[in-house]
Amino acid sequence: MEGNSSKRKSGEVVVLDGSNIMELVGNEQVFSKFVENKFNELDRDRDGELSLKELEPAVADIGAALGLPAQGTSPDSDHIYYEVLNEFTHGKQEKVSKTEFKEVLLDILLGMAAGMKRDPIVILRMDGEDLLEFVNGPSYEAEIASIFSMIESPNNRSLCEIVIEAFGRLTVDQGIPPTSDSWVFNNILEPVLLSQGGGPYWDKPACEETFLEEFKKVALRVVDRLKEQPVIVAHSENTFDGSGIKRLLSNKFEIDKTLNSALENLPRDRNGKISKDYLRVALDVVSPSAGLLPVGAIQEMDKVISEAFKMVNADDPKMVKEEEFKKILTEILGSIMLQLEGNPISVSSNSVVHEPLGLSSKLLQPSSSETA
Repeated sequence: MEGNSSKRKSGEVVVLDGSNIMELVGNEQVFSKFVENKFNELDRDRDGELSLKELEPAVADIGAALGLPAQGTSPDSDHIYYEVLNEFTHGKQEKVSKTEFKEVLLDILLGMAAGMKRDPIVILRMDGEDLLEFVNGPSYEAEIASIFSMIESPNNRSLCEIVIEAFGRLTVDQGIPPTSDSWVFNNILEPVLLSQGGGPYWDKPACEETFLEEFKKVALRVVDRLKEQPVIVAHSENTFDGSGIKRLLSNKFEIDKTLNSALENLPRDRNGKISKDYLRVALDVVSPSAGLLPVGAIQEMDKVISEAFKMVNADDPKMVKEEEFKKILTEILGSIMLQLEGNPISVSSNSVVHEPLGLSSKLLQPSSSETA
C-alpha cells in the first residue's frame, strides 16, 4: 500500500488515523453540540428519549463503521448489532436518555479512534493515473496472464464474462476501484463493456492471447472513464498477528479491567453463574482491546476463533462461576494469539465512498445544522 500511495500526487491521499474523532470528543463544547444534533436527528417523536426503533439508524451506522455487513444479511454478525443496541439500553431499557446516549457514543467513538490509530484508513482518489501506469508497465502482461490462468473454465465462457471476472481480481494497487461495488460497475465498467461489444470474440470463448489484447483495450477505456468520473475509495490493510492479545495479556491490570467490563452485563443464574453460551458475546466486548475484529467480520478470523473454542471445549452450554468464565475466556485469547503468531492473517479492505468525508464515517458526518 505504501508503495502505491507514494506514486500519487499530493492531495489525492487522505489518511484517517482517528485524530479527527479525538479532536471531536476532546472538545466538550463541540462534542456536546454534536451529540445534541445527532440525538435530535434520531428523536423523531421529539419526546426527549430514543426508542429502540429510533436508535436503529445509529446502530446501523456503527456497524457500517466497523466494517460489518448490513443487519439481517449475516447471522454471524447480527448479534454484534444486538450487542451495540444493548450497550445503549443496558439490555433492559426501552428508552434511552440524551445523557445515556452521549456516554455510550463516547465509549464507541473512543474505541473507533483507537482502532483507526492502530490501523489507519487511506482515502484514495482513483482517476485512472495508476491504472494507466499499470497497463503500460513491465508487469502488466505477466499479472493479467496469471489472472487468466486462475479463471475457472475460460474455454466455456464468453470473453466478456472473463474480462468482468478479471477486473474483479484487480485491486487498488493496480488502480482499479472495487468493481463489486454496484456504482463502480454501473458507472465505470459497464459503459465500457457495452461500447466494446460487437467485436468478433466478445460473446465467444477466447484464447489467452486474444484475452490479453482485448482486456488491454477495455482497461484503457476504463482509464478514460476514471478521468471523467474519479472514484473515492477508503482503503485499509490490517495484519492480525496476535501482538494485540499479547500486549493485553501481559498487563494484569488491563486484562482484569477488560474482563470485568465484558462480564458486567452478562445474565447470571441465582447462584451467580454464567452460561458458557455467552463466551462469544464476551469475546466481542474484549476484541477491541485485544486488537481483534468482532466475530463475523473476517471469515479467516472466525475459523481461528472456532478452533480456539474447540481447544478449550468452550461450546457446551454449561453454567460456570465468574472466575471460571474469565479463565476460559483468557484461555481462548491465548489460543487465538498462538494461532495468529504462527499464521498471521492479512486483510485488505476497499470501500467506495459515495459522498465527501467530513469525518471518518457516516456515523460522524455532521447533520445540516452542524454544517451550517
